[in-house]
Amino acid sequence: MSDPSSSPPPGQKPALKSTQSRFQVAPVADSASASAAAASASGAPRTPPRSRSSSAGTAAGGEEAKGRFRVVNFLDPSGAPAEGASDFAFNGDTVRSEASLHSSTGGLSHFSDTHSSTYYLRTFGHNTIDAVPNIDFYRQTEAPLGEKLIRPSLSELHDELDKEPFDEGFANGEELAAAEEAAAKVVPESKGGTVKFGWIKGVLIRCMLNIWGVMLFIRMSWIVGQAGIALSCGIILMAVLVTTITGLSTSAIATNGFVRGGGAYYLISRSLGPEFGGSIGLIFAFANAVAVAMYVVGFAETVVELLDSVDALMTDEINDIRIVGTLTIILLLGISVAGMEWEAKAQIVLLIILVAAIFNYFIGSFIPMESKEPKGVFGYNVAIMLENMGPDFRDEETFFSVFAIFFPAATGILAGANISGDLLDPQSAIPKGTLLAILITGVVYIAVAVSNGSCILRDATGDDNDTIIGSLENCTDAACTLGYDFSICKEGGCKYGLINDFQVMSLVSVFGPLITAGIFSATLSSALASLVSAPKVFQALCKDNIYPGLRIFAKGYGKNNEPLRGYVLTFFIGLAFILIAELNIIAPIISNFFLASYALINFSVFHASLANSPGWRPSFKYYNKWVSLAGAVLCCVVMFVINWWAALLTNVIVLALYIYVSYKKPDVNWGSSTQALMYNQALSHSLHLTGVEDHIKNFRPQCLVMIGYPNARPALLHLVHAFTKNVGLMICGHVRMGSRRPNHKEIMNDQIRYQRWLLKKRIKAFYSPVFAEDLRQGAQYLLQAAGLGRLKPNTLVFGFKNNWRDGEMRDVETYINTIHDAFDLQYGVVIIRLKEGLDISHIQDEFLSSYEKAPGMKELLVAISIGKEIDSDSLKPSSKATSGQSSPLIIRDTKSPSVQLSSADEKLLAASQQFKKKQCKGTIDVWWLFDDGGLTLLIPYLLTNKKKWKDCKIRVFIGGKINRIDHDRRAMAALLSKFRIDFSDITVLGDVNVKPEKHNKERFDEMIEPYRLKEEDMEQEAAERLKAEEPWRITDNELELYKAKTNRQIRLNELLKEHSSTANLIVMSMPLARKGTVSSALYMCWLEALSKDLPPILLVRGNHQSVLTFYS
Repeated sequence: MSDPSSSPPPGQKPALKSTQSRFQVAPVADSASASAAAASASGAPRTPPRSRSSSAGTAAGGEEAKGRFRVVNFLDPSGAPAEGASDFAFNGDTVRSEASLHSSTGGLSHFSDTHSSTYYLRTFGHNTIDAVPNIDFYRQTEAPLGEKLIRPSLSELHDELDKEPFDEGFANGEELAAAEEAAAKVVPESKGGTVKFGWIKGVLIRCMLNIWGVMLFIRMSWIVGQAGIALSCGIILMAVLVTTITGLSTSAIATNGFVRGGGAYYLISRSLGPEFGGSIGLIFAFANAVAVAMYVVGFAETVVELLDSVDALMTDEINDIRIVGTLTIILLLGISVAGMEWEAKAQIVLLIILVAAIFNYFIGSFIPMESKEPKGVFGYNVAIMLENMGPDFRDEETFFSVFAIFFPAATGILAGANISGDLLDPQSAIPKGTLLAILITGVVYIAVAVSNGSCILRDATGDDNDTIIGSLENCTDAACTLGYDFSICKEGGCKYGLINDFQVMSLVSVFGPLITAGIFSATLSSALASLVSAPKVFQALCKDNIYPGLRIFAKGYGKNNEPLRGYVLTFFIGLAFILIAELNIIAPIISNFFLASYALINFSVFHASLANSPGWRPSFKYYNKWVSLAGAVLCCVVMFVINWWAALLTNVIVLALYIYVSYKKPDVNWGSSTQALMYNQALSHSLHLTGVEDHIKNFRPQCLVMIGYPNARPALLHLVHAFTKNVGLMICGHVRMGSRRPNHKEIMNDQIRYQRWLLKKRIKAFYSPVFAEDLRQGAQYLLQAAGLGRLKPNTLVFGFKNNWRDGEMRDVETYINTIHDAFDLQYGVVIIRLKEGLDISHIQDEFLSSYEKAPGMKELLVAISIGKEIDSDSLKPSSKATSGQSSPLIIRDTKSPSVQLSSADEKLLAASQQFKKKQCKGTIDVWWLFDDGGLTLLIPYLLTNKKKWKDCKIRVFIGGKINRIDHDRRAMAALLSKFRIDFSDITVLGDVNVKPEKHNKERFDEMIEPYRLKEEDMEQEAAERLKAEEPWRITDNELELYKAKTNRQIRLNELLKEHSSTANLIVMSMPLARKGTVSSALYMCWLEALSKDLPPILLVRGNHQSVLTFYS
């Protein structure tokens, strides 16, 4: 039921409101009619982004209850309300209605009891906001496949009805990376006009054209002549083995989820991460660009040879190659820029010519002609085949050198994968097209090799007069048995035969010029495929913003998002190498670049299988991780076989780019197998650690730092990080207190945000927030539950409570009891005190109060300027301070008004940065008064090992008797020497137990006066009741009992001021207070009296278990 005030005018059906509502649930309001009409006019979105509210209260007594909602009907595609639609109310998560709901897949109405693609999915006989499984919930972006729907969040289904559901951007933490957000924006405006290719046109034809290169017609015969039929087949099979394994690996990766454009780069980067993907993507794109020049020069050389044969050279051979090559690449660029459809048509024409040329050769091989016999071309003959079966390496050629010449012919297997973004179904097309192309081309290569070796002699003179007349009894070679004497060729100089004539296949064929056309077709098709592949791969690389300077090449044009800028860049790279016209040096590098890509594709499959991630489940099952690993090793071996120096150069370039990308740390997260394996290793090592007992030699301080927000106490953060970095665990504990209902979503988001902040600040720590009623309860949670296995904190680190006298003593009681809890749990405790204080959060609050905080503000831009530029410890690590200010300011940006600070806050800000910078020459004074296991000595030693503290020397102060000072000094020196800890001086204090100065004692008495129980001035019962209500109060008996200990703290402060007033840092044994005997107020007064008016001081107390040893 809906309130009459919110009903639409008669005759008008409610329309979908254009609001941020995922489930189309609109609040009942007086303006419903107007908003509905406005929505009808403007057109409602088909896929509503999110629902701000998803629950409603029930009507009560005809009055509208707070939080009550009305479901607004959905529009059909024409914009009119759906027929039969009516308002209906719902209670809880169940909706009762006979209205049909608009479908996201076409606006059809469904009256089925089973699920449909409506926003309210009708399930199990009733409508509910709980959604049934739907593919649209699992999409990452809207660009590739279709519209993304957002399933109801857990908060919307689980939270109480009167609670505002938490507004999440994406369900299940599926927050898009910057690169994917950019990809989502580049949605073609006219999806209907996008050209997509099937597996034959898009993959099979491209791969076949690329693999059937120039090698087939002008080098295959020479390879057979050198290596013989058997070894030639072995060479082909070796190459096919490498490409088949790589094809299987490519198929596995391509079927493990949706594949976008980018080919080899996309496959490697999404599997192994941006470091490998970014490095291989750049050289793969460059290799394709240079390959364009290599194929075009091959074409130009053939054209120039034809011109030379008819004496029609324009200038000289080199310049003619440059001219023809330039004109050719301009023509190819025009075809490419015209669009993928034209390029695909050109490829089909070239394939027809190429296939015709191959058939032309095979038909010719079955038609023997006497005119060809002097040139060594006979029909199929067993004698010729047997003679050519074995190798006859000449001119210092070897098996591996011949293999190196052939292998580049097999490097076209990624031609289809490189245009994965233009395929209709990449997951199906890439495996089928690539593997079938490898099979077909491999069979044809072997058939051509066997055919060449069976009907063509290795050497022939071409002279009709070299026939044998008479007896053939002494014949030893095939030519002799066929009636020819070509023995003169052994001396060299013959121009015909397998080894001598590169164009011998033209002689064998029925129509020679068709072979020339086939050579043209092979070179041009390969050049065209490379000219398309390079910009597509490069565009995908630039879209991911791995190399920020190359971002301009990410832009696409037209319905197919063509990378026109990439085409132009590829054109100029290709043109530059065409003008060089000498590609003998660059060719092996190109082959090695391709092989490096193949090796990483194979390694990707092995790595993903080894990581055993649940997300690795390719639908292509015909792969094996060990076969893929063997393929990766084989590719690396082949790289060095082809050209060892080119292989080394390739590895150096890949390594350099890998280091660069690793250093830049691009902000992308693709769920790579590197992450999965890292998790596996971390889990495995953590479990192994639990099976090993702790040893003193391996002790390291693992600190739970009660810091609050990590940026609130910079000095505390930096100092603890200084002695835990690369040594021990550091957990930044944050107890979130408050009377309001805890917002767990908020704390989860804070955890993610502040952990990122710590990483960007390069602080090796974990942020761990908890909700609790007070500090003690939260600390107990953290002390008991923080960490994992052996990776658990063993030391609790606090900041000293500087303002303890200004607040309630209940907070002091909580603070002191937290220290007692840490000792109960066998933790060491460290308290850090700066006289200026630690907490700068009130300054940040002051800054925020100067501006209206935006609802979605995620980062605080806080910068500190104290006369010169200083980096801030704010949430946004990139924020920087402006220089030239005369006093500390907190600024939002250079245009924002500054917030003037008090002198105390100026000093606080300056002090908060002191441990971030390198420490000047000075001392760390260690007052090791009580043996706590050695933690008091270990922390300063770890500090002096760090670069920022290496100029500070350790001075040790110990207590002793006046008559044994020398003896105590020698004993301590011997102990430190055994511990292998360097020190500059040892001071034995013989006057620790001397009474403190009178004015200091009086000042202490004044400090404790407000906290005394003064039981002598009241009745015993009243005194006991007050003590029970305020257990922190100091009794007279307690004061008398601990009089000596009180005097010692006051006296130690005097000695600290006398000996350590100029120290960079003081590390001192913390006094202990017996639990249940010493009141919180007295203990706090001891800590105050001991540490006031001093340089930065650490009060340290270990858990009295040894952390130092002198045994090996």
